[in-house]
Amino acid sequence: MIRFIDTHAHVDGEEYDADRELMLERARQAGAAAIFVPAIDLPSSRRILALCQQHAGFLYPMIGLHPEEVRADFRQVLSDVRTLLTTSLAGMARSQRPVAIGEVGLDFYWSREFEREQLEAFEEQVKWSVETRLPLMIHCRKAQNEMVRLLKRYERDLPGGVFHCFTGNEKEAAELLQFERFVLGVGGVLTFKKSHLPEVLPAAVPLHRIVLETDAPYMAPVPKRGERNESAYVAYVLERMAQAYGISPELLAQKTNENVERVFGVKI
Repeated sequence: MIRFIDTHAHVDGEEYDADRELMLERARQAGAAAIFVPAIDLPSSRRILALCQQHAGFLYPMIGLHPEEVRADFRQVLSDVRTLLTTSLAGMARSQRPVAIGEVGLDFYWSREFEREQLEAFEEQVKWSVETRLPLMIHCRKAQNEMVRLLKRYERDLPGGVFHCFTGNEKEAAELLQFERFVLGVGGVLTFKKSHLPEVLPAAVPLHRIVLETDAPYMAPVPKRGERNESAYVAYVLERMAQAYGISPELLAQKTNENVERVFGVKI
């Protein structure tokens, strides 16, 4: 069986409350060796730590404040998230500690109402990454220029991370890959009929700079598009990406798994 890693799945979400254990078992049966679970706020950070503790060695927690959760009162929330991060790193067994700061970043897709707050919250969490040496799991929508400008200030000191849900062109890929310790996370969009990723990725993204993801329960790949996404469906992304690069699924899984272990410092 081909073994793969889903680097981004919200398996703590209420969408899985009715069948979470069955969903995780389906992922294992499909070939998932590990699933990385991002937080979006303080309650989800707590929930994820508990869930990953129950599935240590298979589920790996990430802690952070998502840009769409940043509001006027974000400083207190951010302080509470930071406290949770600090105590979990100090008090939990190594196999249960957070493996990244995430999901963090910038999102101006719907509105720029909290642009200043988002920038401040993102920069603060970038500093956490530098201090803790944990990589970043970065969400960015309609904000790549602002994100790149901010990251450049910390480029020398950042340990690395993932630009989650990459859907861009060759120019955008090159701009992100200038951050040498970062990789691009690619999920179900790759399989969509009108996606340009099957052409962009082999032309612009070397195999050592890419990882697999689902963003479950969102963005399900073909042939599951429109359904609730889950980590088992990484298999469809893996197959389509291998076709795009002209290599075997086995080799692609090996390369992307190696990338995960390098970026996150986790041996799967």
